[in-house]
Amino acid sequence: MVYTLSGVRMPNLPSIYKLGSNGSSLHADRRNANLSFLMKNQSHSWKILSGKSNEPAAPSSTATASDKVLIPGTENDGSSSSTEKLEILGDVESSEMEHGVTIEGQKNLVEQSCSGVVEGEDSASVQLLDGDVEAKAEGISDTTYETIIDESVRVRERAIPPPGTGQKIYEIDPYLSNHRDHLDYRYGQYRRLREAIDKYEGGLEMFSRGYEKLGFTRSETGITYREWAPGAKGATLIGDFNNWNPTADVMTCNEFGVWEIFLPNNADGSPAIPHGSAVKIRMDTPSGMKDSIPAWIKYSIQAPGEIPYNGIYYDPPEEEKYVFKHPRPKKPESLRIYESHVGMSSTEPVISTYANFRDKMLPRIKKLGYNAVQIMAIQEHSYYASFGYHVTNFFAPSSRFGTPDDLKSLIDKAHELGLVVLMDIVHSHSSNNTLDGLNMFDGTDSCYFHSGSRGYHWMWDSRLFNYGHWEVLRFLLSNARWWLDEYKFDGYRFDGVTSMMYTHHGLQVTFTGNYDEYFGYATDVDAVVYLMLVNDLIHGLFPEAITIGEDVSGMPAFCVPLQDGGVGFDYRLHMAVADKWIEVLKKRDEDWQMGDIVHTLTNRRWLEKCVTYAESHDQALVGDKTIAFWLMDKDMYDFMSLDRPSTPLIDRGIALHKMIRLITMGLGGEGYLNFMGNEFGHPEWIDFPRGDRHLPDGRVIAGNNNSYDKCRRRFDLGDAEYLRYHGLQEFDEAMQHLEERYGFMTSDHQYISRKDEGDKMIVFERGNLVFVFNFHWTNSYSDYRVGCSKSGKYKVVLDSDDRLFGGFERISHEAEYFTSDGWHDERPHSFFIYAPSRTAVVYALAENEVKSVDNST
Repeated sequence: MVYTLSGVRMPNLPSIYKLGSNGSSLHADRRNANLSFLMKNQSHSWKILSGKSNEPAAPSSTATASDKVLIPGTENDGSSSSTEKLEILGDVESSEMEHGVTIEGQKNLVEQSCSGVVEGEDSASVQLLDGDVEAKAEGISDTTYETIIDESVRVRERAIPPPGTGQKIYEIDPYLSNHRDHLDYRYGQYRRLREAIDKYEGGLEMFSRGYEKLGFTRSETGITYREWAPGAKGATLIGDFNNWNPTADVMTCNEFGVWEIFLPNNADGSPAIPHGSAVKIRMDTPSGMKDSIPAWIKYSIQAPGEIPYNGIYYDPPEEEKYVFKHPRPKKPESLRIYESHVGMSSTEPVISTYANFRDKMLPRIKKLGYNAVQIMAIQEHSYYASFGYHVTNFFAPSSRFGTPDDLKSLIDKAHELGLVVLMDIVHSHSSNNTLDGLNMFDGTDSCYFHSGSRGYHWMWDSRLFNYGHWEVLRFLLSNARWWLDEYKFDGYRFDGVTSMMYTHHGLQVTFTGNYDEYFGYATDVDAVVYLMLVNDLIHGLFPEAITIGEDVSGMPAFCVPLQDGGVGFDYRLHMAVADKWIEVLKKRDEDWQMGDIVHTLTNRRWLEKCVTYAESHDQALVGDKTIAFWLMDKDMYDFMSLDRPSTPLIDRGIALHKMIRLITMGLGGEGYLNFMGNEFGHPEWIDFPRGDRHLPDGRVIAGNNNSYDKCRRRFDLGDAEYLRYHGLQEFDEAMQHLEERYGFMTSDHQYISRKDEGDKMIVFERGNLVFVFNFHWTNSYSDYRVGCSKSGKYKVVLDSDDRLFGGFERISHEAEYFTSDGWHDERPHSFFIYAPSRTAVVYALAENEVKSVDNST
């Protein structure tokens, strides 16, 4: 094994995609291009045209509220006072619990009388499960048995295993024993929170269903709206349904800071709030009167001509709701991720839609050979140019691209194609907006966030969550469950995890691999414990779900299972690789160091899986350059057509582009990621539509006249067979299918036999394949001997010099390579090849192996 235990060398600053201070609410006019399904009603009233919005929906699964709410939906029988509870909780600060909201349920461990979250759920669940058993007994296929529509019922029946001892990490990495006090304390905090949640919330399963009590919930008799806003002095619900009358629907507050109102059905049985109505909560706060979008809103839209968003009561009639048809695919052994952004997925300069992505992009991703699609910018964000990282409404899918049901249709289609769908989820920070975000939600700066400077990220101009607060845990854990349960996402890439785990947020810090950097006063234990809890929840309720953490620091045990004492992620993003390639590309070919490249690609922690990439969306943004642009620069605009001569720069760029991507996939980790368009060397960067920005000091930062010209992907270039981009795309497709066939990324066998600085050669084995890279700019080698572990007959299975891939066809694919016995490069066998300059070739044993020929003499 070539894995190392030492720390990963990482950059000292986060990537530029956070885009500074552009997340404020004072932005230029941002019109929504996809509002054809909306109509203006009154000055504040506009609705979704969705058919029979006044018809009553199906009975809600939520019980109605009691008169006095200690725990919403239950009656306080006085069996346990809040003071007694806080004493039992121990390390959970009373100040953080005094506004707590507890949710009851079937297996509620709270020592109170409660009726259950879902009326009649027990019997319904039993009947459904019995039906599943009968289907199995009758021999119905697994697909029928695993119907996705019944998944939520099955999830509720799952019990999340209790915490383990958390001690195995010291066996995996003995160096961690030097920090046992910190790690045992961290694990103890996680265990204490689990115990408190089990005792007072009925367990993580119940605790993570906060959206069934907070926000808008529907029952047979009406709609209940609840909001946690402990700093507010008064609150009313306003919207289209009551003509925005601030005195019509006044809310009441319980002792925990939860405001509530119940709106009975109309006389004809229709809901008091029609589907598609705009709604807000008006609060009298310490900062004055303010109208806010409900924190748990499921949909929000920017009205034409307006800047702030409006919350939308989204509850379509049953016949209009999208019904999932296809089961989730199994979790892939080898994860090949196509990172994508719905809005810029069109070849046209427009904001694309969920429907267009479903119909155009998903078949493309499948054909290219990827088995996972990672979608960015799903959570609603009022500023388009934030790339989705300044979230304003955490439970609402971005309305720019369509409706919630459109997103569900997209995910269902992906599942039909066998693609798992990962969401780029942002729990590391929140938009600084006060009108349509969580900032100053109840008029205080500490409602969901740390107060003062600790709650503000100066580089990202955003707010930072207080992960030690009970209600923040409820909000974020429920959010993590919501997207998996309601929308059937198959997992997450957690953004900005390094910022979460350290109080310095990784800013102006260089991680050298010294363990003191990971386990000390700079570590935000509350945030790390939250990450442990959310991984516990996700893997407990959705065993096939995938979690990937964007951690630049290389924290040890980040991808070790929770029961063993780790943080519990499945994968870490191997972020150092992309930075290394940019560093290398700034050098002359003669100065490329083979050993340095190999070290960066393989410098990852033993038994902790990585997703690696040569470039992601970061390198495609304005302010950076893609690998293709680093290699070929402006020549890409004039010499990519096959009907005109190439240039040395283009020839070099096309050859190295393929080699860089293949060696990254071959050595870099157990998963691979590519940002859409980069597979064919997309010639342009990403520049979101921007107007001029006027700074307080009078300076003006020029925009781009709100142009969408560079906020799209030119897939037509990769598809055009008369362009050299097509060869790069064909190679990427061949690379994905090679991994699908051989599964080399997840093979236990990996051995690097040659790193020759003079020849500029790298030779390694991964699985049953032998990879040979010649990075020399002029030298080609005949009868070049490469070592291998298995004897037999080898054949070429991938050749970057193939004419199909824009190469010069210097390798014969009909040739057979017979091994000889005798040690070479510390391998027991070897064979001779021709290695052209700037070429990567992959060899595999032929199916019918032959006896080795001993010609070592």
